[in-house]
Amino acid sequence: MSYLDPSEFVTKMVDQGESKVYMSTKDTLIRAFMAGALLALAAVFAVTVATTTGSPLLGAVLFPVGFIMLYLMKFDLLTGVFTLVPLALIDGRPGVTLGQVLRNWGLVFIGNFAGALTVAFMMSYILTYGYTVDGGEIATKVGHIGEARTLGYKSHGLEGWITIFIRGMLCNWMVSMGVVGAMISTSASGKMMAMWMPIMLFFFMGFEHSIVNMFLFPFSMIMGGGFTFVDYMVWNELPTVLGNLVGGFVLVGLPLYFTHVRTSPERILKSHKAQMSDGRTESSAEHTLAARV
Repeated sequence: MSYLDPSEFVTKMVDQGESKVYMSTKDTLIRAFMAGALLALAAVFAVTVATTTGSPLLGAVLFPVGFIMLYLMKFDLLTGVFTLVPLALIDGRPGVTLGQVLRNWGLVFIGNFAGALTVAFMMSYILTYGYTVDGGEIATKVGHIGEARTLGYKSHGLEGWITIFIRGMLCNWMVSMGVVGAMISTSASGKMMAMWMPIMLFFFMGFEHSIVNMFLFPFSMIMGGGFTFVDYMVWNELPTVLGNLVGGFVLVGLPLYFTHVRTSPERILKSHKAQMSDGRTESSAEHTLAARV
């Protein structure tokens, strides 16, 4: 069968978390770089589709292609390791310490950012013919997005910061469901379908994804967005990263682990106890009768 029971794939989640801790620095950085670059390309593709067709829904429907490509190549996103790697720590896997978990997160963050930033410069160069002409409709669109999702939140103060944090939680709830969903199936087509739905949902709903934002906001700044790097970090990337961490680990990783790996004993109901007691009584009576005979 191409479907795995939750108790099987949740064990795979812990195994994968452990394997990422043991991965070399070189491999971790390369895989994270490629993941950030592919997701950035998917983001600019979705924005281009939405801008040229006037249909944000169509852009959301097509965006998951980037996530699918990077997952099938076993590249790593920060949102994914937020969910998987801590499970290996909780499970007590040998050599997995808090320091090793933080090391993995740090390396993946750097790799994702480098990959996304590389694509931001490449796309900005393409659209402006080496920064000699205006970037056109797409550049204007992305610039407005960058301003609205930094300065727009900033104008609301603490409530705006908390709003980004919650959007980040909701985002990685869905993204991590895509990561986990891919483990349910052993077929490529099944993995694609399981990933497609939650990724499409988060993108269309405008939830905040830290790696998408690593491309979107630097690209917006390059193309003339009216906000600073500090605005981007304080009023988007930082709360988004924290929200992604909580959403993936608390809303996906922990519930699955504690209900499918570290399960609690089954309850014994009163009626079941009575049946067991009656069964023992009947068995005892039969045994006594047999002894007398």
